[in-house]
This record gives sequence, structure tokens and C-alpha cells, in this order.
Amino acid sequence: MLDLAYTLPKPKVISGAKHDWELVIGMEIHAQVASNAKLFSGASTQVGSEPNSNVAFVDAAMPGMLPVINEFCIEQAVRTGLGLKAQINLNSAFDRKNYFYPDLPQGYQISQLYHPIVGEGEVLIELAPGFARMVRIERIHLEQDAGKSIHDMDPTMSFVDFNRTGVALMEIVSRPDIRGPEEAAAFITKLRQILRYLGTCDGNMQNGNMRADVNVSVCRPGQYEKYQATQDFSHLGTRCELKNMNSMRFIQLAIDYEARRQIAILEDGGSITQETRLYDPDKNETRSMRSKEEAHDYRYFPDPDLLPLEIDQAWVDHIAATMPELPDAKKARFIADFGLTDYDASVLTADLDSAGYFETVAKGRDGKQTANWVINELFGRLNKEGLTIATSPMSTSQLGGVIDLIASGEISGKMAKDLFELLWTKGGVPADVAAANGMKQVTDTGAIEAAVDAIIAANPDQVEKAKANPKLAGWFVGQVIKASGGKANPAAVNDLVAKKLGL
Repeated sequence: MLDLAYTLPKPKVISGAKHDWELVIGMEIHAQVASNAKLFSGASTQVGSEPNSNVAFVDAAMPGMLPVINEFCIEQAVRTGLGLKAQINLNSAFDRKNYFYPDLPQGYQISQLYHPIVGEGEVLIELAPGFARMVRIERIHLEQDAGKSIHDMDPTMSFVDFNRTGVALMEIVSRPDIRGPEEAAAFITKLRQILRYLGTCDGNMQNGNMRADVNVSVCRPGQYEKYQATQDFSHLGTRCELKNMNSMRFIQLAIDYEARRQIAILEDGGSITQETRLYDPDKNETRSMRSKEEAHDYRYFPDPDLLPLEIDQAWVDHIAATMPELPDAKKARFIADFGLTDYDASVLTADLDSAGYFETVAKGRDGKQTANWVINELFGRLNKEGLTIATSPMSTSQLGGVIDLIASGEISGKMAKDLFELLWTKGGVPADVAAANGMKQVTDTGAIEAAVDAIIAANPDQVEKAKANPKLAGWFVGQVIKASGGKANPAAVNDLVAKKLGL
């Protein structure tokens, strides 16, 4: 159920049309299962291998070769279902989806139409502080991927690489609960985050390991509420499917274009044809690919080579007992345990490596201060240099050492940034590097007091101004710190200046 602390955002209303129109979006996410072997063969799933080198006889559809279910892929699908708070179906079955394509050697795809392994679940997407939407998951089914046709190697021939053929995919099908382009991107982002936390898919969209088919329709205000009451899809308008999207930005642009295209047709008195369309990012437009097929067009029937899949509840319970802490739970814990803001906790839990890095550094230290250093200094530098947490030259012990020196008063905030730079470029132990470079804050009140007295004595006019306007006392603080070469403890300087000026 939706957390009552959240408010549902208003649906996206398309501007620039004669009438108000609302967007309705459903998504089918194809997520490649993180497994070293394919769904029905022992062939490798290694990316980047020589073409057609990771192909077993089953994948190539050689006569007499029978598929054998990869148990680990089943486990990964169950784990994903549990992560999405979904129903796990102890009895499921595989079907044949028949169609011809050059990179589909069997002439059919083994999938699950009638009895998927995972039933209804949910994904909570946060869109702004205090605003969220619950997107319902209709089902998750397992299926094998097709190969890859290559058309740019020869001007007269096309080639086929079967390495990807038979790789396990989870098709995660949402209900039409998404109401705008930004929500669509937020849904994929959140889903990818959960899958990465679970370790069931790496979410690499650039490599095609996670792709989206986006179903877009438009309706007049009030129609979606009628659909919710009746579950009659006719209230939502005719949908068009945008096929194989693998970019957050392009998904948003494609949805916006497609919605405006449909609205223009409807306002001119036309009707929408249900079809599959492709998005052209160069022209920022969608174009027709083929008329939308229905299930009967594929002549589905139970796969005769595979028995129905039956799993034990005890096995599901064992998987549930080994589930990691998921993003929403981790974010809530970071807020509670470390006193972080909602924003900072969201940034730090965006991926598992970032969350782990922060938590290691924050252990036994001030959580807010640690978050500031990780988000502002570390993440800022990583982004600037195109690095990741895994390739960061700054270890958790080094950053923790910098924070410890600040907390003990041995170095100032400015010194800490200089120290961070030295550690980043040259490495070393923070305390040793700070000592070797003369980065030690002056805390001797006697020395600081002498400097304060000297500055006050040399600037009687400024003293009178500061007494009339206490805010001007900061000038003396700056002068004392400058005179000390930036090494005087700012807190001690502030106290002494206020005391000497009688403020």
C-alpha cells in the first residue's frame, strides 16, 4: 500500500492542444538475468566474446537438442519477485511463441504466457519531496532472448551473431499506472536500482541488458478514474507501443512526441491505430514499425519439451531469508541512524557501491559531516574525472582519516580540502600527509591571542565600527587567520575577537 506520508502527483496534462489530455503509460521491461549460463543451456553469457562463440547446440536449434532449465535463473526470477513484493507462483509453465526472424534459429521463442513465475507486485517511485506514485506490477515471466542481426559490416550482406540467443530475460510488465514521461524515467530508474541491489540484473541499458517497451495512450480527464473503477481499458484510449528503448532521455522524448502525435490525430477527428512504433532520436519522432500483434498471432502453445515448473515454498522462503536490504529500507535507515536529509539519503543509496562506501566511512563518525564529504567532495571529483566508486583513488580509510582530523581540530575545513587533493593525486595516510605538509591548525590560545591583540591595536577605526556593528567583527577574524597562514583555529579566533572587543 502507498505510504500515507506521500501525496499522489497530478497526472501530466499535455499543453498546446485544443482540449486537456492526460497521458497513460504502461511499460514492459526486459531485464537480462545476471547468470553465467543461459536459460536452457550451459553456454556462456559473457559480453564481448567473438561472434557465435557462446552458442550451444540447444541455442542453435540443432535437431534432437532438448532445453534444460537453469535453476539459478529461476532463483533470480524468484528473488526479483520478492524484491518487488510480488506473488511467487509455485507452479508455472513455459510456452512457445512462434514467429520467424533471422536471429531466432528455432523459429519460436520459449516464454511464459499463461502461467508466469511471478504474479502481481509493486514499485514505489518518488517524484519530488512528499510526492510518490505506486506502480503496480502485473507479472514477471522468464523468456529467452533472440540473437543479433548485423547490417553494417558488408554493403550486400547481413550477418547474425547468436551469442545472445537463449540468454535469460525477465519481462517485467507494469499496469498502466504511469502518468507522464518523468514518471516513466523514474519508474525505470527505481526498478533498475532494485534489480542491482538484488544482484539479479546489472541494469546496463547501453549494452541492452535492460530495455523497455513503452505503451502510450492519451485520454480526456476523468477517463482514467473510470478505468480504475471498472478495469475497462477502453477508457484509456488506443495504445501504441514504442519498442526497444534503452535511454532514459530518449524514453521521455519519445513519450512526449508520441502523446502529441496521438492528440493531433484525435483533435483532427481521426482515430489511433494500435501498432508498434520506433523512435528516431535524430529526428525526434516515432514511426510505424508494424501493426500491434495480439497473443493469438503468435500461436502460443505449451512447450512440449519442458515439464511444468514446480518449486517448493521452503525454497522460496530460503531465498527470502537471504534477501539484501533494499533501497527504500536502506534510505529510511540512513535517515534514522545518521540524521541525513531525505535528499542526501536518496543520493547515497542510489546505488549499492555508494551506500556501502558511505556507511563504511560514517561508522563511528558524524553522519551528516560524512555525507557532505562523500556527496560534495568525493562524488563531485568522481563525476569530474569520469570515475566510479570502484575506481576511486580515495579509499574509505583515507576519507575517514580526513574527517577524523577535522573532528579533532587538527586541521581546518580549508586544510581538509587541500589534504583531500594531495591524497587524491599522491595517496598516503591522511595524518602523515598533513604533518609532512605543515597542515596543523594552531590551537594555542596564547599565540592566537597575541595575533588578535596585534590586529586590534593596529586598527582602532575598525574597532569602533565593529563595536557599533558586531557583524563587522568577522573582519578581525579573517585578518587573524590570514596572519597565521590559515592555521589558526577559526572557533578559537572567533571567541577571542568577541572577548577582546567586548561583544
